[in-house]
Amino acid sequence: MDQLNVLVSDINSILWGPYCLIPILVGAGIYFTLKLKFVQVKRFFKAVRYGFGDMSLQGEKAGKDGMSSFQSLTTAVAAQVGTGNMAGAATAIACGGPGAIFWMWIAAFFGMATIFVEAVLAQIYKTKDDKGHSVGGPAYYISKGLGSKALAGFFAVTIILALGFIGNMVQANSIADSFYTAFGIPPFVIGLLVAAFVGFIFLGGVSRLAYTTEKMVPLMAVLYIIGAVIVMVIHIDQLIPAFKMIFVGAFDPMAATGGVIGASIKEAMRYGVARGLFSNEAGMGSTPHAHAIAKVKYPAQQGLVAIIGVFFDTFVVLNMTAFVILMTGALGTDPNAVPQGIALTQKAFTIGLGPLGSTFVAVCLFFFAGSTILSWSFFGEQNIKYLFGTKAVRPYKLVIIVFLVLGSVLKVDLVWNLADFFNGIMVLPNIIALFALGKFVSMALDEFNREVK
Repeated sequence: MDQLNVLVSDINSILWGPYCLIPILVGAGIYFTLKLKFVQVKRFFKAVRYGFGDMSLQGEKAGKDGMSSFQSLTTAVAAQVGTGNMAGAATAIACGGPGAIFWMWIAAFFGMATIFVEAVLAQIYKTKDDKGHSVGGPAYYISKGLGSKALAGFFAVTIILALGFIGNMVQANSIADSFYTAFGIPPFVIGLLVAAFVGFIFLGGVSRLAYTTEKMVPLMAVLYIIGAVIVMVIHIDQLIPAFKMIFVGAFDPMAATGGVIGASIKEAMRYGVARGLFSNEAGMGSTPHAHAIAKVKYPAQQGLVAIIGVFFDTFVVLNMTAFVILMTGALGTDPNAVPQGIALTQKAFTIGLGPLGSTFVAVCLFFFAGSTILSWSFFGEQNIKYLFGTKAVRPYKLVIIVFLVLGSVLKVDLVWNLADFFNGIMVLPNIIALFALGKFVSMALDEFNREVK
């Protein structure tokens, strides 16, 4: 098993390295930014208006025809804002230095154009399942747009494995570990509670999912932002030095931390871009499943809403984690004692909030990872429908519940690596479709610009 873990880890270092997915995803973002004439800048304020125009904690009930634009946004954001925002930012800083955050910003800026393309294609090619419910996503625009059922099937299988099964296991494990650390509750007990919570929501269908995410996402975001802002206000004198560390570290990582993080520019760029893309999911083919079933008049309208998801994920929530870590001095001065991943985030909030910090991180992680499990399970369901029809949905949901309990008690180094691997290979068919069908996105944006003043 250890040999398999090493093998998968080595493959991932290539797959998510500077010569494979990173240039592919960033290159796609740059290409679509230019092709769509900086849509993420020119239409940003309109995107905000569409994203939050029908915002409500008690919105209309989702049904066969889909959900509201805001409910689709919160379902997408539930997937994007997860453990990656708490652990991913910390990992990037610990491995690539503070300058990694600058490269996260760059990846997110261009990623907003990529996710616009994904959401528009999901709207153009959405369809109905055999019970009349709206469905859509990359498998549908690959099979209908490209005419390749083989490529669509490959994508569907990889996303079911990456998110529905393996990814959800590690999310459950993250919740169980944090609650054991904060409260001493046995992981198996937390696994049962998470499985019960997810099962109750998930078995209730799309209406219960939309009802939950439209409330859970705003509340969890507000909770985390308030906690982070309190810490930042306490250490407000470190705000300018934190910005300096980020900008200096982007081009001279050693100078930014006095050698505490022995990273190079290459490592700062690699970890910043890789963890940023992994967090906001632009180009990976996950969030289009939520945007496909939004009830909007123009496909480009939901594309603009999708832009807000990436902006909120990176420039708001992920930045909160980054600045709390940098402003509290959680990196320390010993190069051999820099905590990794979520441990660095926990240390930063403990410095800022005292003993309450550990509890705060555990509670936030429950909301973040719990909401991600809901959305990822839903994304997998859309692909189960594509492969097997609606008859396979209930067995899939029951398997998800079992995997959540197992995930809470397993040692998940291999499982994390497998999730990274399947996340990586599902990008490839999606990116092929985005480039091949991009002309239809341009046409949809032109139509939107003509019709909507």
